[in-house]
Amino acid sequence: MLTVELYNEAVIKAQEYLKKAGIAITEEERVQIQVAEYGLDDLYSIGLELVVYVNTERCCAKELILFPGQTCPEHRHPPVGDEPGKEETFRCRWGKVYLYVPGEPVKNPKGVAPKGREKYFSVWNEIVLNPGEQYTLQPNTFHWFQAGPEGAVVSEFSTKSRDEYDIYTDPDINPAQERTI
Repeated sequence: MLTVELYNEAVIKAQEYLKKAGIAITEEERVQIQVAEYGLDDLYSIGLELVVYVNTERCCAKELILFPGQTCPEHRHPPVGDEPGKEETFRCRWGKVYLYVPGEPVKNPKGVAPKGREKYFSVWNEIVLNPGEQYTLQPNTFHWFQAGPEGAVVSEFSTKSRDEYDIYTDPDINPAQERTI
């Protein structure tokens, strides 16, 4: 369970990473920083911190902050109603991020599936994103990503975000509890 103390610690650290990336946020955005720990009680291994700038019917923009080795677990954004699912572009702003998608598995991945949860990571085609590099994911595509040794700040630009519909390969993750506090 994400405690108030852990939440506050993660928010302070996330602000430091945004500063390192040269990304300014407003006071309102600062107090609305979200911490996703996915109900697994292992924030520094599986989790992320985020700032949502906008999430309308047509578009979404966020900053994703990951601490060293922190992993956003494998998931996909399925169709919702008449929409095909979320299309998203990740652009690395600071640090390094290892993104994994379907395709030919890399022989020596730089990312490591979190200990004890390895069986829930099935896609191993590796895309390494350095500052200024980006990658676009099509809707309904399984993916996961992990920060490099310094951590990472990644801007996400997408169609409407409906996190409550995300499908995770790890059955212990409840999308309704993905974002806490």
